[in-house]
Amino acid sequence: MNRAEIQKLETYFRKRFKLPTIEVKQRPRKDDSAELFIGDEFIGLIYRDDEDGETSYNFSMAILDIDLE
Repeated sequence: MNRAEIQKLETYFRKRFKLPTIEVKQRPRKDDSAELFIGDEFIGLIYRDDEDGETSYNFSMAILDIDLE
């Protein structure tokens, strides 16, 4: 993902969740995904999917059972 694409995703997540501390960061040596952070805490990955001439994004977040306690 290029910087412009990452900026659009960051703006989307900040508006959607009404949370200005969300950051989308480029992954080293990966161009099909980015990392999502709230403050300094890693939250999940955003994957770009280019299929049939259309682009979509998938957000993946793992939740550990110990975090639910």
